[in-house]
This record gives sequence, structure tokens and C-alpha cells, in this order.
Amino acid sequence: MVSVIVVGGGAAGLVAAWRAASLGHVVTLLEANGRLGVKLRISGGGKCNITHAGPPKALMAAFPVEQARFLRPSLHAFDNQAVLDLLRREGVATYTRENGRVFPLDRPGSAAAVVAAFETLAHRVGVDVRTGVRVTALEGRAPRLKALCLGDERITADAFILATGGASYPETGTRGEVLGWLNQLGVPVQAWFPALAPIPLVRPRPAWEGVALRDGELRLSAGTEGRRLGAFAGDVVFTKTGISGPAALELSQAVERARRAGMAWLVYASIRDAPEGVERSLLAEVRANPRLLAATWLQRHLPERLVDPLLEEAGIIRSLMLKDLSKAARKVLVALVTALPLGEPQPVPLARGEVAAGGVDLTAVDPHTMVLKGWENLRVCGELLDIDGPVGGYNLQAAFSTGYVAGSI
Repeated sequence: MVSVIVVGGGAAGLVAAWRAASLGHVVTLLEANGRLGVKLRISGGGKCNITHAGPPKALMAAFPVEQARFLRPSLHAFDNQAVLDLLRREGVATYTRENGRVFPLDRPGSAAAVVAAFETLAHRVGVDVRTGVRVTALEGRAPRLKALCLGDERITADAFILATGGASYPETGTRGEVLGWLNQLGVPVQAWFPALAPIPLVRPRPAWEGVALRDGELRLSAGTEGRRLGAFAGDVVFTKTGISGPAALELSQAVERARRAGMAWLVYASIRDAPEGVERSLLAEVRANPRLLAATWLQRHLPERLVDPLLEEAGIIRSLMLKDLSKAARKVLVALVTALPLGEPQPVPLARGEVAAGGVDLTAVDPHTMVLKGWENLRVCGELLDIDGPVGGYNLQAAFSTGYVAGSI
């Protein structure tokens, strides 16, 4: 029988503690917040996108190659179906959306029900849960961690599992300080970096807050005329300070890297065809419906709330018919639907990301056990690892799977 301390009561920590205790070990779970799963409770706006449907190979394909290779053993050891089966036995029924995202059946507090299920599992196998306890230091050096410091208290164990999360949403307790402590112990780490975060703009459009651009593509380039650096198909939603929505979140890491490199510029293509093709289509419309208003044509491709201000900025009268458009005005209309300028980004906030890129370097971790290389009794899992998958339940699944392997002592 081994004494195990798990630090962090989020998705990875709860699974790690449950797994270790179910194998007969004496497990203590330490959580800095007053209750478990604080970040998990607010995931998906409280609805909790538990995982993504599909076989492990399909899930791995969503991650960068090195991350996918690292995750292979854990995703096979504890896959999405195993997670859902576990929850179902605890009374949490789920459903899968057309896009593959898996949620609890809609009801108030769906995310809280997921947390409650894992908490029940942990208590059932005898996990000693201590909330309101913050670790302040790690004591020891390779190959063994000796103890954790909790202020004036010192706590020892045979094995330690760190599942303290990343550095996003610090109000949920995930402050990321453990990464610095590990670095001081000689563990290779990658600095925290914003990912899956809203993007503030130098010139936001607060009057457009809540308006969504749908079914197009958000594009990133090196300046207004620079080469394309990235793109993501999906919706964008205007906020008071910039943009959010699935496409903005997915592209945010690339946006921040481009911004730090010197120049980044964002546009949204409601029509993903080349401008030349769209202009030919517009000319065909001119011939077929010469008296159609330019505003009506634009409304087919952009939200109605944006049409008047965009036409005003472009100097095009709303009542102007297609047959009366100049060549320059036609090109303006085409540009608005193929490259609507959103502008230059401001620094992307690390604290507001759904996850944080960076963490313990994956080369420093055995993917079959989550043991830090060079250490005998220290394991890491969840968002503390340098893993950042896309929106859609992938990151929670990675947390569940790596937590399961870390707890398999």
C-alpha cells in the first residue's frame, strides 16, 4: 500500500485520486479552493463539454503531432467511452452534438453534475479530500520529492501527483506557480502562453457587441498586405474589446505569436471564395437583378446590423442599386465579404484563455506513467503538461486520460 498525495481537484486531479485509491492506495487530495472542480464547473458556460466523440485516433488527430504522440498511451488507457461509461453509472446521461462534442443532457448545473459524479467516485474509494489547502512549495530534489509545504505545515507521502492546472482563469485557483517551482527543481518547462482566448483589438467595435459573423473564416496575416500566417473556419462574435467565438479562440495563440513577432492583422471572410470569383458573381447579379439594392446584396452575406455602418464607412448610399455601382464600389462590396477588416490585435490575455499553452515539457515526462524523468515518485498530469488542443472537449479528455494514467500507481 502506497501513500499518495494529489495536488489539484480539477478534472485530472479528481480522476488521478479516484484511480489511485481504487487500486488500494491511501490517497489525499489537496485543493486550494473551497470546493472541487471550480474551473470544471464553469466550462462550456456551465454546460461542460465533457469530451469529443470518436476513436482515440480521431481525438489524437486534433492535437499537434508531438502532443498526439505523447497522448496516445493515455487516450488508449482511458478513452472517451470509458469517461462516459463512468459518468453514466453515476447517473450523468450525455448526448453528442452533430459536431462531435459531448455534453451532459441539458439541465441546470450540468457541469456541477459532472463534478459531483467524480467527487462521489473519489469519496466512495476512500480519497481523503482536503479543500482550502494551498501548496506553497515543493521540497526535495531528484530522484525523490520529500514533501509539500502548506504554509507552516509540511506533508509527506510515498508518491506525489501534481494536477494543478495551467495559468488561465486565475480566479478559479489555476495560477500556474507550480511550473516555476518545477523549473527550480530542474524540470524542463515551457513558459505559459495564451491559447483559446478572446482577442482584444486595437480598434474594437463596442457598438457591434454580440453580433456574430457565421460560416466564414478568420484569417491572420503579417500586416495589411503581408503573407497569410493562419486561418480558422468558424464563427466570430464581437465583444466590447474585440472578438471572441470559436474561430477567434482557435486562432488566438497564433495571433499572439504574430503580434509579438512584429505585425499581425485580422480579417474575416464571410465568403471564402477568391475576390475575383466573388466579383464575377456580383456582376452576374447586376445583370440578373440590376435594381437590387447594394445593401440587400450585402445583407445576404453579413449581419444586417453591420450593413448600414459598413456602407456609410465606404461612402456607398444605402439606396444605391447594383446597376449604379461604380467599379470601385463593387470592389469595396467584394472586399467586405471576402476580407472584412477587423484590424490589429492587442495582447491576447493569458488569464482569459480556456486553456494555457506551455507547461511541463513533454520530453520530460514518461507518457505511459506520467512520471517525471529522473524522478521516482513525482508525476504530473492535466493542463500542467504542455498540451493545448482545440475547442471541443479535447482538452478535458486529455486531462481525464492523463489523470487516469498518473493515478495508476
